[in-house]
Amino acid sequence: MPRGPAFRLVLIALSALGLLLFFGCTPDHPQSTFDVAGPVADKQRTLFYIIFWAAVFVFVVVEGILLYTVIRYRRRPAEEGIPPQTHGNTRLEIGWTIAPAVVLAVIAVPTIIYIFDISSEAGPDALTVNVTGHQWWWEFEYPELNVVTANEMHLPVDRQIRVNLRSEDVIHSFWIPKLAGKQDVVPNNLNVMQFTAAKDDIDSFPIVLYGQCAEFCGVAHAHMRFRVVVHDSTENTFEDWVAAYRQPHVPPSGDAAEGATIFAARGCLLCHWVEGPTPVEIREGLSEAFLRGEPRFPAPNLNKFGTRATFVAGYMDLNRENLISWLEDPESIKPGNRMSELATVYTDPESELSRDEVEKLASYLLSLE
Repeated sequence: MPRGPAFRLVLIALSALGLLLFFGCTPDHPQSTFDVAGPVADKQRTLFYIIFWAAVFVFVVVEGILLYTVIRYRRRPAEEGIPPQTHGNTRLEIGWTIAPAVVLAVIAVPTIIYIFDISSEAGPDALTVNVTGHQWWWEFEYPELNVVTANEMHLPVDRQIRVNLRSEDVIHSFWIPKLAGKQDVVPNNLNVMQFTAAKDDIDSFPIVLYGQCAEFCGVAHAHMRFRVVVHDSTENTFEDWVAAYRQPHVPPSGDAAEGATIFAARGCLLCHWVEGPTPVEIREGLSEAFLRGEPRFPAPNLNKFGTRATFVAGYMDLNRENLISWLEDPESIKPGNRMSELATVYTDPESELSRDEVEKLASYLLSLE
């Protein structure tokens, strides 16, 4: 049997589809929606399965009838002329009107139930987290605990979380695949979602889940990630993390002490907060200053920065080498970031940081534990 270009094209297409299915549905992928860590994601996964298998059923039935018709009523060599023409069939028309309605009804029932369940208000004991999307990083505020941090969200296990979502600039989308679906973060509008990290769905603690912005929000959109650390209720608890956050920094010494002086003298303190939560008035003042065109802008809170695993909105592992590379040339790592566009040390060649200053700044930032 000859195998021409069309056959090879079909073979390549089927192989590519198989690879996409194989790699796209890997449950243990860091951002797979099939390996859930909470009841909201579990309901969404169940709903996906219902819709998927309903679609498979429709596909098999329709394609089966199509193939049967093509083979059964194909033109035979001995046949001549035009076959009998049929114009309309009442039974078939009624059937293919009722059948889709039945399938849609089957899908609609669990869909409506899950939508109301997932979108229900969080309970009175829920922990509130105010999430603000910036270009291009995430700010997390725990108003009940007086904690403000950036790009690393810490959660207690088996406690409902109420997330208040707002944006400082453009539309973002908040997404933690293993905990809940995507939710838009819209300027001048408050969106709310709730979810729980369930102990029954998690093998070991503390577990790190991965989130990101799922709405194209500008040039550094792909570099707008964050980590979610879920703490156990018995060891390395969420309360331990809050207590550690509130501990004062140990006064730096040596290069770190000189780095602290450089941090203040070179204008880093104009935007960053390093001791405890950033006060609300400071955050609001930075936003207003940025809108007025001043070289100040809302920047990540750096309290306990040295304890984090990543920085640059989850894009780089936190270590001395990466931190020095970032401080030397942030634009080459994360194009479009406001620090390289507005900070004097990057916009004025005469104020450029020396290598010695960069190294001492790195020492200071890594000492913030």
